[in-house]
Amino acid sequence: MKRINALTIAGTDPSGGAGIQADLKAFSALGAYGTSVITALVAQNTRGVQSVYRIEPEFVAAQLDSVLSDVRIDSAKIGMLAECDIVDVVADSLQRAALPWVVLDTVMLAKSGDPLLSVKAIDTMRQRLLPQVSLITPNIPEAAALLDCRMARNEQEMQAQGRAMLELGCQAVLMKGGHLSEHESPDWLFTADLEQRFTAPRVATRHTHGTGCSLSAALTALRPRHESWAATVEVAKHWLQGALEHADSLEVGGGVGPVHHFYRWW
Repeated sequence: MKRINALTIAGTDPSGGAGIQADLKAFSALGAYGTSVITALVAQNTRGVQSVYRIEPEFVAAQLDSVLSDVRIDSAKIGMLAECDIVDVVADSLQRAALPWVVLDTVMLAKSGDPLLSVKAIDTMRQRLLPQVSLITPNIPEAAALLDCRMARNEQEMQAQGRAMLELGCQAVLMKGGHLSEHESPDWLFTADLEQRFTAPRVATRHTHGTGCSLSAALTALRPRHESWAATVEVAKHWLQGALEHADSLEVGGGVGPVHHFYRWW
């Protein structure tokens, strides 16, 4: 099996369910060695976000230089970026590094509804990052914010927004439709020559903290081993479905708990 080194660029979650911590768990669960660059220190738990301390852009750049100058990175995932200056720093580093695969998880809101990206930074992300990344993974509200339009109310509108996202310069888009249905989680993958629907039955659990982070990290870990995004999405969603199905076996916090990244082992 090919050895994969994966990089996550994101904020933290001291309760371990989302952000950098969830990404590293997903990488490990799927056989990739994880490296990380921290963009923000987030005081959060299963009940919500209490405080955000944004890392100085110069130090984010220093972390990126440390990793990219020494470690072969086969794929990277970008999560919480917080502010325009950090978006610019990451965009500049990606331009220089020319990594094979980059997944952008358009993190704008925590599961609790707390904002994790400034409004001004959304425009910077649209202009500087979208044309550079291999795949973006917006949910319904995030897609609406990126396109500056109303939220999709059905799968037809969701498909139209996915196509519109490609026109912004994205190589591929995975539109996540979990907000649309109580019975299933319909996702649509869009590339220049493919539109494919993926779905899974909704798991009867409230413990979904870090689901988006974990899916994008899974895609990052798996893409170098698969021939296409379609094959990668299928395997990643299957793994995440199992992590959701076993979430209730964990006992983490009193709010919305995390998925079980290591359900295959314990």
